[in-house]
Formats: sequence, structure tokens, C-alpha cells
Amino acid sequence: MKRKGIRVYPALLSEEGEYVNVRFPDLPGCNTFGEGYEDAVNSAKDALGGHLLSMEEDRDDIPAPTPLNKLTPREGEIPLLVEVCMDVLRRKSAEKAVSKNVTLPRWLNEMAMEHKINFSSTLQEALKEKLGV
Repeated sequence: MKRKGIRVYPALLSEEGEYVNVRFPDLPGCNTFGEGYEDAVNSAKDALGGHLLSMEEDRDDIPAPTPLNKLTPREGEIPLLVEVCMDVLRRKSAEKAVSKNVTLPRWLNEMAMEHKINFSSTLQEALKEKLGV
């Protein structure tokens, strides 16, 4: 049964000194590494999620994952399935704050600062009210 929003892609791990490299053969450019296997697997989840989210935002075609038994690892590579929940990543991405510059008359800025008004929360409240959200 396929779970909603869950994406699973094969990764190939390889040791290089104290580091473990990770590559996703289905996703060119999606590579990472870690200091040891645990760190490499955690980095792989972050890399996969970020790469897929970026592809979604760019409206790129996302390739289907190759079945693990169809992979052809290079010598010394260890296959691993990496799972990410895209629904969670999309929510986190949507909640990420963006910075905006605002131009105000000096007198208004000074009054707001005297009253210790938080510009960010005030602007958010005003925008939500104006937009009816």
C-alpha cells in the first residue's frame, strides 16, 4: 500500500576514509556525505527531500525510482532505500519566513520604536486582515 506523500528512492553508499558518500542514481546532482553511516543516512534524507522539493517547485519531471533489485552498484557501494515525507517538507517550506524591506516615514518608525511595536508581527496581522485570512 502506497502512503500519501511518501517518496522512497534508492541510494548508493560508499566509504571514503572517515566519510560515507551517498548518491541517488535516479536523481543526477543529488549527492551528499556524512561522517559515518548514521550521519550519511540523515544527510541522505535531507538531500533527497530538498532535491525533490526543488524539482517540484521548478515543475521538473520527477523520475520514478529504480527498484532496488535493478540497481547496478559500483564496486564497494552499498544500496539503501531512503524515505521522505513530502507532505511534511512542503508544510515546512511553506512556513519558512521570508525577509521583506519596508519603507516608512521617519516619524512613524520613531513612534513605533518608542512603543516597542514588533514590525514583523504587526505587518503579518495587517496583511492577514487585509487579505481576510
